[in-house]
Amino acid sequence: MRKRMVILGAGESGTGAAVLARQKDYDVFVSDAGPIQSRFKEALDSRGISWEENGHTEASILSADEIIKSPGIPNSAPIMQKAIAKGLPILSEIELAGRYTSSFMICITGSNGKTTTTMLTHHILKSAGLDVGLAGNVGHSLAMQVAEDPHEYYVVELSSFQLDNMYSFRANIAVLLNITPDHLDRYDYQMQKYVDSKFRILRNQTSADAFIYWADDPIIAREAHRRNIPSSQYPFAIKKREGLKGYVDNNRITIETINENLSMNRESLSLKGEHNLYNSLAAGIAAKVIYIKKEIIRNALSDFTGVPHRMEYVARVRGVDYVNDSKATNVNSCWYALKTVCSRIVLIMGGTDKGNDYSEIEALVREKVHALIFLGADNSALHRFFDGKVDRIADAHSMNEAVQAAYRLAEKGQTVLLSPCCASFDLFKNYEDRGNQFKSCVLNL
Repeated sequence: MRKRMVILGAGESGTGAAVLARQKDYDVFVSDAGPIQSRFKEALDSRGISWEENGHTEASILSADEIIKSPGIPNSAPIMQKAIAKGLPILSEIELAGRYTSSFMICITGSNGKTTTTMLTHHILKSAGLDVGLAGNVGHSLAMQVAEDPHEYYVVELSSFQLDNMYSFRANIAVLLNITPDHLDRYDYQMQKYVDSKFRILRNQTSADAFIYWADDPIIAREAHRRNIPSSQYPFAIKKREGLKGYVDNNRITIETINENLSMNRESLSLKGEHNLYNSLAAGIAAKVIYIKKEIIRNALSDFTGVPHRMEYVARVRGVDYVNDSKATNVNSCWYALKTVCSRIVLIMGGTDKGNDYSEIEALVREKVHALIFLGADNSALHRFFDGKVDRIADAHSMNEAVQAAYRLAEKGQTVLLSPCCASFDLFKNYEDRGNQFKSCVLNL
């Protein structure tokens, strides 16, 4: 008798999981609490996969042998509570994909910088001529690629939500960039639970694998010291010291691996800003671990064009620069953005608050922000923290309203920065929608 696989959520990852499960002869059923996009319906229909939308049929779901859920569905959702109470195994799409591939996995997580590092690492591997797929939170579904477009290597961006439901999956190279408070609403507002989630990227690693991490992150340093980590460790930081495998010395990046060392001028990096220095070090170490030639790594680090919605320059209007950092969905990401911009700033921030502590950016806001624009359905938390700390504060409930307010408030030589600190789901479909609306409104000024 065929095992029954139920997929909750019919987006990119859910549809990919359904296709792979169907290929492996599971009895597959897909259920989405909301509407399913037409392209995903077509993908399911063309493969004979049953689905439902705009609600869950409990009997069809709770009859599963295993459930794969979208990373966006919290365990607190009613259908999840019933599945958990019944003791049903709950997996991520990544876990399913890992069952059916022996490809080399470079997996990247962190509170900030993971998309840039993932895409930069993928760019280096592509430049080296390797057969590599891009998956996880970027690129296409890993399960879909394993089913229908397999690759020898994968570079996979992993969120804490994906890691939570991974059990047997193994990362050949695990990259942990940083850990700062984020998504605490999904972790009972307990930081250690979020930290433990991030460290699941090391699950199942062996002495043949590699662990690349930022050595100056106090949480990572503490956890790495107290945990039994079997894989080879490649810590990196900005300033050279004993034990580091990546660092900057005399304005040159140096990467030390078993096979050979790599050195290049820091100014040659295409990505600017201190946060991107960390990303470049992590990607460069990963590439060296798999023996990519030095000249290929140098060239790829020099010609990478960046990631949409992450410190993305949009336009200069009346002497004011507009920068789209919509991917900054937590406070620490905004901190990096504020540090990177050299001019005075009109900061657009707000959205779905995830239990944010804005004290991390308070000093930078006081020092560098000319005006604040709160963009959200409910801006009360922002007002409670920032009122009285910046002279000019405006509210907006649409992107057009926010950009128009920025246009009025910004002075020549300043920068209008969209760096929200918050999730986008109160007013937008996702952070891409928020960033695209920002760009459109700016270009229409």
